[in-house]
Amino acid sequence: MSGFAVEKRRPETRSSSSSSEEEQLQPKMPLNNERPTSTSSGEDQGSDVESTLERFDSMTSTSDLDCSRESFTSDCSSKHCTPSSSPPKTSTLDEVMESVSNLSLAHEIIVDHKFHLEPVDLPQDSIWKLVRDNVHKAFWDILSAELNDDPPEYGQAIRLLEEIREILLSFLNPGANRMRIQIMEVLDMDLIRQQADNDAVDIQGLASYIITTMGKMCAPVRDEEIKKLRESTDNVVTLFREIFRVLDLMKADMVNFTIDNLRPVLQRQSVEYERATFQSILEKTPNALNHTTSWIKSVLEELLPTTIPTGQTQRKGQQAVPGPFQILNFAFVRILTWDYNKSPLPETWITDETRLREIQWRLQQYQAVNEVLLIVHSTIGGPIQGLPSLSDRLKRMTSVLLDGMHSPDFNLKEALVGVSAQICCELNKSLTERNYPALSPALQATLMGQICSITQRDNPIRSLVEDRVQQYFMMLICDPKPQAKLEQVPTGLTAIKPELALMGARFISLVNYNKSVYGPFYADIIRRLMFSSSSPPAHTAPQDTAQDSVTSA
Repeated sequence: MSGFAVEKRRPETRSSSSSSEEEQLQPKMPLNNERPTSTSSGEDQGSDVESTLERFDSMTSTSDLDCSRESFTSDCSSKHCTPSSSPPKTSTLDEVMESVSNLSLAHEIIVDHKFHLEPVDLPQDSIWKLVRDNVHKAFWDILSAELNDDPPEYGQAIRLLEEIREILLSFLNPGANRMRIQIMEVLDMDLIRQQADNDAVDIQGLASYIITTMGKMCAPVRDEEIKKLRESTDNVVTLFREIFRVLDLMKADMVNFTIDNLRPVLQRQSVEYERATFQSILEKTPNALNHTTSWIKSVLEELLPTTIPTGQTQRKGQQAVPGPFQILNFAFVRILTWDYNKSPLPETWITDETRLREIQWRLQQYQAVNEVLLIVHSTIGGPIQGLPSLSDRLKRMTSVLLDGMHSPDFNLKEALVGVSAQICCELNKSLTERNYPALSPALQATLMGQICSITQRDNPIRSLVEDRVQQYFMMLICDPKPQAKLEQVPTGLTAIKPELALMGARFISLVNYNKSVYGPFYADIIRRLMFSSSSPPAHTAPQDTAQDSVTSA
């Protein structure tokens, strides 16, 4: 969600005489000046999840199935670890959707420090904007007609004043009694109705009071808007329309100010809150982990070998069981190449879908750029080696021409033809400047054909780059200190190292948080999948060094 183009600051005191009263105008949020400490509870909760998976990892090495089941069950009854198995509660769709909405909103506030709400900006030619504008115009036309009657009618004006009064009261803290009493006295609807019956309503005076009160309540960023209202020479109807516009901005400021103050509170309790909220959703909808289970199951089936060769420690015909860390790491890497058209995203990743899609789109573009550069350097060879400025120009040019390649209407084949033509022109220019012969038509045709061939899934250059990108992300996920490895990209990916490091940092951050929140649910799913058969599991399959370091972390 994109945000307001407004400055979100705490409203300041206007004068010393009313300072105590105006302090009561601020939303009273708990702990609104505190910030999360470096030793947050998320670290402890993350270690709880790792402990769960480590104990489960050690369980898979035993040949006693009953003992494994008993150990896992007892372990999952510990703090932070147990997805409830109580019977589903009867609930309405609205209740479930409210829980999902609360979870999504809290997650956005926690992970996106720039998150704030944006007023609805309807498309210029949309039917909704037409309807809204017509309704608003009808309202203000009625108000204008009533006030211009002889004698004036005040029915619409009274409804307007009543709504403004409720908005102003909504800005107050419960303790702002003096201001509350003043607003109720000045905007006393019963008194205004009596004045209306006697044609004695001072609309201009009420508007002046409302503007003055708004000036006391608004954030400093709205001072200019309040000044324009005070100096306005428009008629009463236009003035009230502008008052409502500024009130809408003030409501948005208040919501975003509240979000800013709520963020540190949520950050301290984020893991427990999201896990508890998801648990409540799971209790109401028992199938809320179906897609997550399918995701993990497909990875487990891929990792399970057919049989263990004879001559090794396992008995003939026994399957080597991968550990839970290995299963999860492979599952997380698979998320990077998720096909959203074939199957829905796992439920545990729904709140990060937008971020995951962006990472995936960026990686597709960076991979294509890297593939093009590899083809260029392998085809042309020596004359363009050791020219970083040329490589940078080709990289920027290719990136621009392939921008938006994730869009359904993007024609990759056509774009690559344009990329090839531009690259040939740039190469010929560079070669002739350094007294090399220009590319022959045959070589240009070969280069163009090879570049355009990366649209084929079985293209060897494409396969190589995609495999090494997967290796890079697997290395980061398996390493207990991935931040130190961000710059260590595999051979052949040097051209996109800065971009890979950026995407790697973003993805690892999402994975670590996701693991902290949903680790117990993943452990429960893996336990059920691995122990669903009647035959006991054999020894855990050997794991690489990076994997062992994660398991022992």
